[in-house]
Amino acid sequence: MKFGAYTAVLHDRPIAEALGLLRGLGLDSAEVNSGGFLPAPHLPIATLRTSADARSEYLGLFAEHGITLTALNCNGNPLHADQEVRDKHASDVRDAIELAALLGVRRVVTMSGLPGTDPGAALPAWTVLPWDSAYLDARDYQWNSVALPYWRDIQARAAAADVHVCIEMHPHNIVYNPATMLRLAESINATHVAAEMDPSHLFWQGIDPVAAIGALGDLVRNAAAKDTRINPAALVNGVLDDRHSRIAAGSPGAVSLGGRYTLSAWPENSSWDFVAVGRGHDTAFWTRFLAALHAVDPDMAVNIEHEDAELGQIEGLEFAARTLLDASRALEGAPA
Repeated sequence: MKFGAYTAVLHDRPIAEALGLLRGLGLDSAEVNSGGFLPAPHLPIATLRTSADARSEYLGLFAEHGITLTALNCNGNPLHADQEVRDKHASDVRDAIELAALLGVRRVVTMSGLPGTDPGAALPAWTVLPWDSAYLDARDYQWNSVALPYWRDIQARAAAADVHVCIEMHPHNIVYNPATMLRLAESINATHVAAEMDPSHLFWQGIDPVAAIGALGDLVRNAAAKDTRINPAALVNGVLDDRHSRIAAGSPGAVSLGGRYTLSAWPENSSWDFVAVGRGHDTAFWTRFLAALHAVDPDMAVNIEHEDAELGQIEGLEFAARTLLDASRALEGAPA
């Protein structure tokens, strides 16, 4: 297996410095952003698409640091009801497949996307627990009229390029758990659309990631290492929590998610938080997690995604890397 990090957390550092930091933590894999919600400071896309020499030089930089570029990441909403966002994010996925093939990278990570409820909708809407048939109408439109045509096209492009597009099962998308992942894969006869196993979004839904890996089997083709801590507030409010607040575009701390939309501010006294690997679940869990992934693919890449707001940029990576590598050693039967 390969253990690394998604370099978006090091966006303020040149790629060479970021790779040196990862190697210094004992890691040997990197996942680099190529579009979607976030910019791509570590990927000179235009140059790499047009120049074989540039691609060779770029990949050589990874080799010099003992790091393998295992995936491109373009998480976004390629099915957004707002055309401005939809067109860019959908194009970014197609472009990522093409660039990954040119670089010899066989994994692209993205989200499945979320449309509006009907052809006239202006905003995306998550249709979950459809106890009223109105919600079934919305769900059927989202899947049959929007998602499936898009993902059939992505499947065809990915198969032609021999690149596997790995979907992060993320709430506020049509694919957010194993059942919806399997539904999509079966509906499009997927060979090159698969799952990224990011346990963080499964934890707060009450899903056991190890059981999820068992259910998905070889449909899991890439993995993220990100932890979640369930807080005492969940006993009162549950895990579905809408107490987020708006951060206006252009204001201090605003993070653009495309078009006029921004990342919301996290609630105080939250029901759950993303934390560094090991701060929500112990090394024993992560050992079982790695064992389940290893059973699917002994060469699986597992990349840390650092979103712990309580730890600094490097501090969080260090903590996560220690836990992940301790779990790897435990899996191999060596002393931690």
